[in-house]
Amino acid sequence: MAKPNKRVYLDNNATTMLDPKAKELMDLYFCEKYGNPNSLHLFGTEIHSIIRESFNHLYEGINARDEDDIIITSCATESNNWVLKGVYFDILRFGEKNHIITTEVEHPAILSTCKFLEDLGVEVTYLPIGENGVLQVEALKSTITEKTALVSIMWANNETGIIFPLEEIGAICKQRGVLFHTDAVQAIGKIPVDVQKIQADFLSFSAHKFHGPKGIGGLYIRKGVELTPLFHGGEHMSGRRSGTLNVPYIVAMGEAMRQATLHLDFERNNVRRLRDKLEDELLKIEDVFVVGDRSLRVPNTILVSIRGVEGEAMLWDLNKYGIACSTGSACASEDLEANPVMTAIGADKELAHTAVRISLSRFNTEEEIDYTIDAFKKAIKRLRAISSSY
Repeated sequence: MAKPNKRVYLDNNATTMLDPKAKELMDLYFCEKYGNPNSLHLFGTEIHSIIRESFNHLYEGINARDEDDIIITSCATESNNWVLKGVYFDILRFGEKNHIITTEVEHPAILSTCKFLEDLGVEVTYLPIGENGVLQVEALKSTITEKTALVSIMWANNETGIIFPLEEIGAICKQRGVLFHTDAVQAIGKIPVDVQKIQADFLSFSAHKFHGPKGIGGLYIRKGVELTPLFHGGEHMSGRRSGTLNVPYIVAMGEAMRQATLHLDFERNNVRRLRDKLEDELLKIEDVFVVGDRSLRVPNTILVSIRGVEGEAMLWDLNKYGIACSTGSACASEDLEANPVMTAIGADKELAHTAVRISLSRFNTEEEIDYTIDAFKKAIKRLRAISSSY
């Protein structure tokens, strides 16, 4: 295949480019200021101020209190595993409570861990979503019992971009005395994230989803909430997660969080405008559908289905134009079954195989969106012409 003349990256829900400001800052801590922050000599102590500053950015970015904990992890997958398995060791294995509630459309890091816990005897309820991709809070209310230990519901869906009603969910959990965890990976940098408003006990995030580096993330833990560590060893992170701190990546994640927070208005206005422009042009094409009311979605995401066009075929054609999209979560990209979110909302079998996820970032331009609109139209025309189902 000939190399395309243009490259347009529209798969930002899978990962994002590293913010140049974060990259510039982190470079200093690879080869010049490389000390272990736990060391007592100058090489270690000179790192302390930038570590504190970076943590301040993380705390401010999600409105955590000083007395709460943000623990550095390798990614949100680790954070999610830690919450679910930690609650198992702390509460569920003793049998007083044996129930977790989540949704059918969580990230595989949640769903796969829940399946693992089911094998250990935990009862898990997977709440359905409606045809518009929205979770009904009443379904949660009726599912909580005296046996429920944890509710784990994502802030924004990674496929549709639908924002879940976390303030209501958090209030219900608080009232019923149930721990509440949210995977906020697809929310940070796109919409305001405030752990106090939603009354979360735990919140997971990954830096590479908001223009930080891959391989680092975090877990917010509300003051007073116990959680058995996954990793044991030294007394790093107050003994909650052993392992020497990854200073360059912490510095970059902190700066990426700061930049993401500073650019929320830009995300709300400019990114949304470009997303809506692309979506409007796609919806002008016959038999093209978008999942979820755009007013209920994060500003950057479109999950589009094109009747008569397989999602994988569409990606192949777009790739020839140098355009990167996806058929769903990158963590499940080797699975060629129907898009699970499309299945969950009740789409027919044919349409469930046609989903393409488009996700923008603040680094996308108007020129790129115009180019993408033209490429989509050409690809749809070509693929429908050879389709046996259209």
